[in-house]
Amino acid sequence: MAYRPEPEDSGFLEKVVHVNRVAKVVKGGRRFSFSAIVVVGDGRGKVGAALGKAAEVPEAIRKGTERAKKAMVQVDLAGTTVPHQAVGKHGSGRVLLKPAAKGTGVIAGGSVRAVVEAAGVKDLLTKVLGSNNPHNVVRAAMDALGQMKLARTVARERGVPPERLRV
Repeated sequence: MAYRPEPEDSGFLEKVVHVNRVAKVVKGGRRFSFSAIVVVGDGRGKVGAALGKAAEVPEAIRKGTERAKKAMVQVDLAGTTVPHQAVGKHGSGRVLLKPAAKGTGVIAGGSVRAVVEAAGVKDLLTKVLGSNNPHNVVRAAMDALGQMKLARTVARERGVPPERLRV
């Protein structure tokens, strides 16, 4: 029996948000293809989301995972929640992210929940405003997380001591 090394575990949380089946009508009948929205995160502030398309579901998920890993962004977190309120926008989708007290948990729908849990947020209040299309909601949630900045980061960018900022 040949030795085969185990596939290395990347340590990333991978969540499939939505799988869509598309049918193309051709001469011999219907040809199906699949698209999968995948969210990948390390649970410590890095998160990425992407769309993978293929003729079979597992291949679409694999492609989505690879693209999401390439599209990862670092998010500023304040402990187990986000530092401040933000509204992310993409297309007609809007997502409101609001900090919550420790122990609240993630109050969110499926698409937003996948994104914030992959980022490592444990306490959060959210509301999807406008479109509830999973593509737009995931991208709007990524936009909202991208807006998050800690007070010390803002102070550093402005070149002032953090005490001078009005929070």
